[in-house]
Amino acid sequence: MGCTWSGLNALYEVVSSGQDVWVNDRRFKIVRQLGEGGFAFVYLVREQTSEHPNRAPKKESFVSADGLYALKKVLVQSDEQLELVKREIQISSSFNHPNLLPLVEHSIIAVKGAQEGSWNQEAYLVFPVHLDGTLLDNLTAMQTKGEFFPTITVLYIFKQICAGLKHMHTGDTPYSHNDLKPGNVLLVKRKDQPPQAIIMDFGSATPSKKQIRSRSQALALQEWAATHCSAPYRAPELWDCPSNVDIDGRTDVWSLGCTLFATMYGVSPFEYSLGDSGGSLQLAAMSGQIKWPAGPNPPYPDALHQFVTWMLQPQLALRPSVEDVCFHVDKLVAKFPTGLNGLRSLQKP
Repeated sequence: MGCTWSGLNALYEVVSSGQDVWVNDRRFKIVRQLGEGGFAFVYLVREQTSEHPNRAPKKESFVSADGLYALKKVLVQSDEQLELVKREIQISSSFNHPNLLPLVEHSIIAVKGAQEGSWNQEAYLVFPVHLDGTLLDNLTAMQTKGEFFPTITVLYIFKQICAGLKHMHTGDTPYSHNDLKPGNVLLVKRKDQPPQAIIMDFGSATPSKKQIRSRSQALALQEWAATHCSAPYRAPELWDCPSNVDIDGRTDVWSLGCTLFATMYGVSPFEYSLGDSGGSLQLAAMSGQIKWPAGPNPPYPDALHQFVTWMLQPQLALRPSVEDVCFHVDKLVAKFPTGLNGLRSLQKP
């Protein structure tokens, strides 16, 4: 059910511009399409000020100052898809954290299907919109200019990603994101402040703890991961799951390590190690062997490389928890200078 959108690369043809969409008793006008993926489409929408006659006063925790939101439309054509979107709504609604994208409004409606007399469903999810783009967008733009984030900027961004993930992992019901990557982290630029990093897209999120006690359960998890977890950021135990193992949030910590590497160098570690020669991402990930690209001048400190290596332990039992990672990133932030020169690199258009 994953779907990403890009503020920097929103070049999709506007098919439904000007169309009104009701989500419960709130009316939104589609401005343009921002992205699509699978059975989902994301639109930039503006809420209309005219009130629905039965509408109660607003009680939502987030209200857009300019009326702009992101509307995710999901085409639901099976019971399995319906359960997935219901779970995404339930999980997204359970978070209240500055580094997790909140769900503002949602509804699931029945629509007439293509076949005579058949009915399908459509889900509408409304989120705050941030048009500065994702971390991936920013990294791609910087790569084309041969630029790198300074160490302190890398740490500020990563510290916030860790904070959002820790909130997911330590709630009353701990959840794993399962598809953490630069394309699922929004960056919001702020003058003379570090950018705000916001994790989005909880379509692959599940309760963190899973007990695998048979080969059939292991194969089922691998099959699920092949669909829901992006290969360059997928933990080894999701590639080749043991038949007797307890899975927990440390699968996300592997993705954290890959995301930190990508924030530094613009590409995931195992995509980089394979290079143009191709090869198996699974074998590369399970080996845990990391190659370090030529970086900025001056280069990133060894402490950052060691931090990445610590998270990319192929053996689940040796990998740190997200709480451990949060503690360590705080120590690194305190260790390096906190001047604004690095932060201003994100203020450039």
